[in-house]
Amino acid sequence: MERLGQAARAAATAMRRTATGPKNAALLAMAERLTDARAELLAANARDLARGRESGLDAALLERLALDDGRIDAMIEGLAQVAALPDPVGEIDGLRSRPSGIQVGQMRVPLGVIGIIYESRPNVTLEAASLCLKSGNACILRGGSEARESNAAIAACIRTGLLDAGLPEGAVQVVATTDRAAVGRLIAMPEYVDVIIPRGGKSLIERISREARVPVIKHLDGVCHVYLDATADPEKALAIAVNAKTHRYGTCNTMETLLVDAPVAEALLPRLAEAYAGHGVQLRGCERTRTILPEATPATEEDWQAEYLAPVLAIRVVDGIDAAVAHIERYGSHHTDAIVTEHYGLARRFMAEVDSSSVMVNASTRFADGFEYGLGAEIGISTDKLHARGPVGLEGLTTRKYIVLGDGQVRR
Repeated sequence: MERLGQAARAAATAMRRTATGPKNAALLAMAERLTDARAELLAANARDLARGRESGLDAALLERLALDDGRIDAMIEGLAQVAALPDPVGEIDGLRSRPSGIQVGQMRVPLGVIGIIYESRPNVTLEAASLCLKSGNACILRGGSEARESNAAIAACIRTGLLDAGLPEGAVQVVATTDRAAVGRLIAMPEYVDVIIPRGGKSLIERISREARVPVIKHLDGVCHVYLDATADPEKALAIAVNAKTHRYGTCNTMETLLVDAPVAEALLPRLAEAYAGHGVQLRGCERTRTILPEATPATEEDWQAEYLAPVLAIRVVDGIDAAVAHIERYGSHHTDAIVTEHYGLARRFMAEVDSSSVMVNASTRFADGFEYGLGAEIGISTDKLHARGPVGLEGLTTRKYIVLGDGQVRR
């Protein structure tokens, strides 16, 4: 890990002065190499899958681990998309003249060395590498042991792409060892690593947050809410509430709790229950919900805090926006929350008062995503308030420094 850290720090210095052209050339060379190495990638992944089945990995983890032609095509397309994105490095904004005659502005620059720790999905290796590379950073990637052969095959393609473009091999390094101690060392090397991004389950992120000696960009839970206000258009309310829950169950921006304003509960809840039943969603409701939907399971205190990541939904009938915001404040995870309303003032209040990284009006929580936000791609979502918040794309992997332009001025 010491050797990887030293190589990454040296590479980060070189990447700071690398122009957009060579970075894009490296990304496109990686895409070409992935195309050529498709058979090797599939064979390596098949070995990982076989080992995973033998060790008893559950079906969900095996599904995340699996590569096929479609996923490899998506990885190749992803590299082309990142290459096409505007390069944020070197952008200068806010330049203004001061009474002394100097001009003061800010320039966007790379963070330096980024450590990324993730589980299961081998495509994260390529996504993380491409975003770090385009934003001018060096990165150290530590994937899960269950994907070690897949990650090694992808790493070989990355290495070839870097060398073809004349970029330092240390710009993207994949930790080869599966020893858990490597993670402990990676998150405790402030002399080499500038930030850590964990991508995985809650236990992994809690451990990283607890033990890291460098800044961490992360989110722990995705307890997302949709609040249907009394003024909501019924058709919008139905479409948004169903999509937010059923579009995909295992994502951090999936709605887990539905809040319904009391005046419209009797009209909306039966229609929603019918739609959810068609998707096989189990409902857990408060007492007022169960008066309208007796088939719902009684909700417990734990349900309001749950990130189900499954076809299960908690429903609460509330008395207006104050009660909705109070519920979100108490039980939410500051990830993504939405209001459906036709009342401009209530929409403004909700946006101002709900303290989440994404707040939506008349839109599904499933839009909380870097691609949907126009970032091109994302390396994760942050619910922290410092540096990056919400989907973290290329700009989130950079910072700003002040620049001062003068013409011989001295301070009097």
